[in-house]
Amino acid sequence: MDAIKMPPQEEGALLDAFSRLKAVAAAEPYPSLETRKSWLNALERLIQENRQALVDAVGRDFGQRSAVETRLAELFPSLEGLRHARRHLKSWMKPQRRGVSFWFAPAGASVHPQPLGVVGVVVPWNYPLFLAFGPIVAALAAGNRVMVKMSEYTPATGELVQRLAREHFGEDLLTVVNGGPELAQAFVRLPFDHLLFTGSTAVGRHVMRAAAENLTPVTLELGGKSPVLVARGANLKRAAEAIVAGKMMNAGQTCVAPDYLLVNEKDCALLLDEIRDAAKRAYPTLASNPDYTAIVNARHYQRLTSWLEGAREAGARIDDVNPAGEALAAVRKLPLTLVQRCPEDCALMQEEIFGPILPVVAYDKFDEALAYINARPRPLALYLFDDDPLRMERVLKETISGGVSINDTLLHVVQEDLPFGGVGPSGMGHYHGREGFLTFSKLKPVFRQSRLSGAWLTRPPYGAAVEWLLKLMLR
Repeated sequence: MDAIKMPPQEEGALLDAFSRLKAVAAAEPYPSLETRKSWLNALERLIQENRQALVDAVGRDFGQRSAVETRLAELFPSLEGLRHARRHLKSWMKPQRRGVSFWFAPAGASVHPQPLGVVGVVVPWNYPLFLAFGPIVAALAAGNRVMVKMSEYTPATGELVQRLAREHFGEDLLTVVNGGPELAQAFVRLPFDHLLFTGSTAVGRHVMRAAAENLTPVTLELGGKSPVLVARGANLKRAAEAIVAGKMMNAGQTCVAPDYLLVNEKDCALLLDEIRDAAKRAYPTLASNPDYTAIVNARHYQRLTSWLEGAREAGARIDDVNPAGEALAAVRKLPLTLVQRCPEDCALMQEEIFGPILPVVAYDKFDEALAYINARPRPLALYLFDDDPLRMERVLKETISGGVSINDTLLHVVQEDLPFGGVGPSGMGHYHGREGFLTFSKLKPVFRQSRLSGAWLTRPPYGAAVEWLLKLMLR
């Protein structure tokens, strides 16, 4: 990625905002429980008092974004995470007692969570509310100041969140900035105390490289090709309904959306029929259906249609589920599209799809399906449909992924007591719930010596006492 220079005046304003947050954090390095709860209360008011405005802003950015999905997949988990943090914050902040070796008794040891200072958050376009508010909750709960860079692909949402943050928090706690690639590059080069980036694996590499210049620790929430594995004997109707729900939520523009389907060749035709039926029931029409979301912009719409055309030219079978036979290009919508016999070198099989397209891979033996998953980069999510406990255990032990849902899709992400994060190319680090608090805290180890210490036995000048002690210690 070539470096893009910001105008000096804009870069100066960014640096000034960052420096202001650093100064405030230095002046109050350990905000009290009551202060942190007041911050979370203010964030809750921001969301609750502006719910419709937030929904409308996201809708304008997408052209058409299901208002129900915005409330269900963005506002609800943001508020749920906020309330979870507020409920547990007192216990999270308490120092944790740790054990002391026999040789150092009766000293004491403990771990003290301490705010890092200023946290940077880079927000993607696909869930611009949840993926802004979620990290903000974790960072504020941990006692930090926060600077957020919103996506240029969702300008209406970015401008609204920026204005609301200023109204509810002023300039000394939460700063929201908007701009294009030049601002994004300058943002990730700032010497944050921690940087959380959500986006593509390719951009994540550049972010990590930029952060390395300041030795800034990073949490990368990326993506990848999350598989759905349907085992023999699974309830195909239940699987189909969950696959459709997970794939068509936000028109597939979800980092943990099912990316491809692995199904036994004996069940393939029947499962695909169930998927078609489930999609038709969920979305009998598409073009003017307020429940079905558009592709965010023309660039991404063109990307998806060109990938489909490439697969078609390579000999894949393309089957779109368009119940009313509508023309959809003008409204930038894509139907659920099933792709069979897609060559492995096609973009649909190599890249994260981020749209309502589902490649289908038939397997013969269960071992082949596991080998197929393990031969590919480790995904952000894995979905298994099965009722056999032994096979479930095999999948959990023999595959590595960021998270797993069994007999459903997406829902592990919104369990606040579970960490969320990828592994390898799908990301590094975790947040949500307690893990988010810990990510944005320094776990400071503290050793307290007792007045009855025997440490003098190990100090020079060395003599018979230390020799006697070493015989016991090294026995």
